[in-house]
Amino acid sequence: MKKKFVIPNLGEFDADCGFIELKKGGGGMFAVGIGGVQSITATGDKKVEFIAFKDRTLAFVDSALGYPAFYPVHKVSLKRPVKAVLMDLDGTSVHSEEFWIWIIERTTASLLGDDNFRLSKDDIPYVSGHSVSEHLNYCIQKYCPKKDIAEARKFYFEHTHREMSEILAGRGKEGAFTPTPGLKDFLYALKERKIKVGLVTSGLYEKAWPEILDAFKTLKMGDPKDFYDAAITAGFPLRKGEAGTLGELSPKPHPWLYAETCVVGLNIPFEERDHVLGIEDSGAGVCAVKLAGFTTIGIGGGNIKESGTLPLCDEFFENFQQILDYIDGRK
Repeated sequence: MKKKFVIPNLGEFDADCGFIELKKGGGGMFAVGIGGVQSITATGDKKVEFIAFKDRTLAFVDSALGYPAFYPVHKVSLKRPVKAVLMDLDGTSVHSEEFWIWIIERTTASLLGDDNFRLSKDDIPYVSGHSVSEHLNYCIQKYCPKKDIAEARKFYFEHTHREMSEILAGRGKEGAFTPTPGLKDFLYALKERKIKVGLVTSGLYEKAWPEILDAFKTLKMGDPKDFYDAAITAGFPLRKGEAGTLGELSPKPHPWLYAETCVVGLNIPFEERDHVLGIEDSGAGVCAVKLAGFTTIGIGGGNIKESGTLPLCDEFFENFQQILDYIDGRK
């Protein structure tokens, strides 16, 4: 029989589930056996740590930019009927992750002054699923430590503006944005069931909105603003001479984007969170949904397994039809 362990409000897990057992955590503020701490466990990518006490758990979300945060872990259970489905954009609704990784790669190449630069396979978990600044910070530390984040962001947005303009003009990188198979039927099925639909992305507006516009155009679904009941992005970038919005320090795996979409955008209060589920393909997204207090559904094609966050998924499916069956209580 496999050895198991329990993290209060999170669940029971096999010892070999992919989590990492730690002696200290929370930026050094907690240690097992001290102050009532019974265990400290990290996700496989070490982005989130769970500090377990006898009857409660704190989640510690680390930050590459120096501003980590603690969150209470809420018990999650799905109650039907489902009132709302919250959906990630990149990788879940639209296949675009390779495009944005390519932009990070081109940005690093610009920093190095080397057009032949290529990211390695080992870099992928660290240049997808988090904020732009965290992706760039990782590349700077590994490939060009003498460069700074300001210069990296300058190159990043130059590449982004150029490529997005080309795509909106009908040119640009071929196959950059492709709707996930089954997306159209799934979205219409949710509407038929009177289930509210929220779109949630850590992507900045200027990069995220053209993606979903392009996908809806491909699917002949009209204007996404008319379809989604709420949509939230990481806002607008902070640039010299312009006012930005909060987004770089509070993206997934922090819970704020999902929480705001549901509570503010869909008007579903925290007390009714058991009637809400979130669909994600990334480890950071899975953590964000879970910490927001919603049933967490993983979908194949992303980095959930590679990031060591699969144990946080209440369910994991390979396609939208399986998720619809689950929503209807057929799975």
